[in-house]
Amino acid sequence: MSMFSTGILVLTSPLHTLPLRIAPVLSSAAQLVERTLYVHLHPGLNLGKECQARPVYIPPVVDLSKLITRLYNNAADICGHLDVRVLLTNVHAQSATIPNCPFPTPQPLSHSPEVVLTDFPVLDTSQTHQVTQCLQKYTGRCYVCSPALSSVLLHPQLVNLEQEKVDPEKPEETVEAMKTYNDVVVGGTFDRLHGAHRTLLNISCLLANRRFLIGVCDQAMLKRKVLKELIEPYSVRVEKLQEFLHDVKPSLEVEIVPLNDPLGVSVEDPLLECIVVSEETRKGGEAVNKKRIENGLPALVLHEIQLLKDAHRSEIEEEKISSSSLRTRLLGTLLTPLKDAPDLPLLPYVIGLTGGSGSGKSSIAKRLEKLGAVKIDCDKLGHGCTCPEQQPITKYIQNEDKTINRRELGKKVRLKALTDIVWPEIALIVKNRIQQAREEGKQVCVLDAAVLLEAGWNDMVHEVWVTVIPEEEAVSRITERDGVSTEDALRRLHSQWSNYKQVQYANVALTTLWEPEVTQKQVLKAWNLLQKRIQQRGARQ
Repeated sequence: MSMFSTGILVLTSPLHTLPLRIAPVLSSAAQLVERTLYVHLHPGLNLGKECQARPVYIPPVVDLSKLITRLYNNAADICGHLDVRVLLTNVHAQSATIPNCPFPTPQPLSHSPEVVLTDFPVLDTSQTHQVTQCLQKYTGRCYVCSPALSSVLLHPQLVNLEQEKVDPEKPEETVEAMKTYNDVVVGGTFDRLHGAHRTLLNISCLLANRRFLIGVCDQAMLKRKVLKELIEPYSVRVEKLQEFLHDVKPSLEVEIVPLNDPLGVSVEDPLLECIVVSEETRKGGEAVNKKRIENGLPALVLHEIQLLKDAHRSEIEEEKISSSSLRTRLLGTLLTPLKDAPDLPLLPYVIGLTGGSGSGKSSIAKRLEKLGAVKIDCDKLGHGCTCPEQQPITKYIQNEDKTINRRELGKKVRLKALTDIVWPEIALIVKNRIQQAREEGKQVCVLDAAVLLEAGWNDMVHEVWVTVIPEEEAVSRITERDGVSTEDALRRLHSQWSNYKQVQYANVALTTLWEPEVTQKQVLKAWNLLQKRIQQRGARQ
């Protein structure tokens, strides 16, 4: 069966049996949908009788909260490539103040569903057509879907799942209602929305009746984040939050504000009633309440959610699903699409490798050289270039034993009067080296160049690779390696492009922050993916 970009999964099994069915249902759905999977909950829905297939309100109960957590946890393990969103438009405590139907008109979604899937069991195959027609009509009453909406019954693919039996002598389990609040608040980075974020947001939407306030970490709050250079811009994170929440619960008033200190607006807003935390962030919620009481405001209810375990974590990643782990997995992969480079020959394929002082750029270049790349060291090429007085540049930056004096290099090499002459001359040498590699039939060249971007040499390369390292680690390496003071090391770093600025130009990012074997795995990953890109490009030409 052909794949669909976006689908909507209508779950009809009773709420107490759904946790057992989530994993196989998601596994089946992932074979049909490749991008976005919306999940609509209607326990007990009878698609065998069209007269009974009407959308109704589902009360917010504790079991529903547990189910959502289970669903996102299973999704992370089984179909991590899918953008899964649990829709809550039809979840609300029934009262006289709301209409009888949760969908007075079909709700538009950010991505229009092309297929509707369901776990509804069809025991008599002669009813299949009737059920699929009823499913399409039901879904059309709830959401704006593609005019050519297809429908698929997943139940035949779940035959190995034992039929759940209800013991008639066992008393019906008590359903515990979930306490809700008018105004709910959460805070976080929300970088690259993942299953843990979605769980937090969905449960917050369950709790909130009127307003949902979200503090999103910005600037000062990002300084100590792992691989902070790879964090999406604030505006992008906000846009993704807005889209997700508008799909999940469009009736909520969503307010998103920048978070530049750990407490933020939560200690000042008198209307807030509840803050959603995890075991990890509970102390932060307690600090919020302490400050609110000092400000003469009532303490917030702390609603704690469960952390999701990361079944795919590596040795350097956290046990929980986290943005920092996802950023770590981006290392070595293609971050941005490749530019069109019609003027550059396919081979040798040229990688421009750059990074700040102490980033470990040269060590990565050596690793790539061992894998078969031709390494072109632009720093060494500059030694024979001349400055205005027709003296070799090394005269100004070398010690008596002819080794490079990095202290003087840091002072001299970035003087514009010098670089305007030196950089074009180095570029000519580099082009000759690339031509030589081409004549020798080499496949890959790596341009090891600290000033690749500043000098504008990125027009000579097919891809830009950037090595990043936290500033404090870079300072430690520079002071130990070059015998300079911390102030001199900082001065050198601040005279260069920042990690963040360099990453904006990067196709691939790497780091030497961890053990050498971890760096080697990154480089191997980047190299293997590079080979695939070269092959694909060759096939297109």
